[in-house]
Amino acid sequence: MTVRQLHLLGSPVLRQRAVPVAAVDDAVRRLVDDLFETMHAAKGVGLAANQVGVAQRVAVVDVGEDAPPPLVLINPRILQSSEVIESAEEGCLSIPDIYGDVDRHVNVTLEALDRDGHPYRLELSGFKARATQHEIDHLDGILFLDHLSAVKRSMLLGKWKKSRKGQSGYVKDVTPEPAGEL
Repeated sequence: MTVRQLHLLGSPVLRQRAVPVAAVDDAVRRLVDDLFETMHAAKGVGLAANQVGVAQRVAVVDVGEDAPPPLVLINPRILQSSEVIESAEEGCLSIPDIYGDVDRHVNVTLEALDRDGHPYRLELSGFKARATQHEIDHLDGILFLDHLSAVKRSMLLGKWKKSRKGQSGYVKDVTPEPAGEL
């Protein structure tokens, strides 16, 4: 497994619609493993392939809940969404230290392929549903900022530009914290 570089706001791949995975092979499984490794190293709860520079419909979600366990989302599709909407603060590993309240469906039913290419269908609720919707948005080239009002988005983009002053490029190394002493 490899910790990959994260693509940051401004990287064109974040705005690309990811292409479906034709077949789940060793390369796709390696990508899944790398996404989990990178996500955990960056202390995130979800990561889409776009965020590591790969425009394929692959994402992972691990919000720390056992049921269901961490999700592998290959070619995910939301089949049904609840009418109930909830607003909550979201952030993104590709836009560090920027947060905004986003409306999301409380419950979703999705279908996807797992790490071995087997199809599955799953009903999600709460934080896991929110994180999954966020990652599927990434696969469609949509960022959480796109769900905000124009005024709020403009304010947060100004804050982002100010925080990036003097920095160039749109990729960031992720450095896992060293293991603690036992």
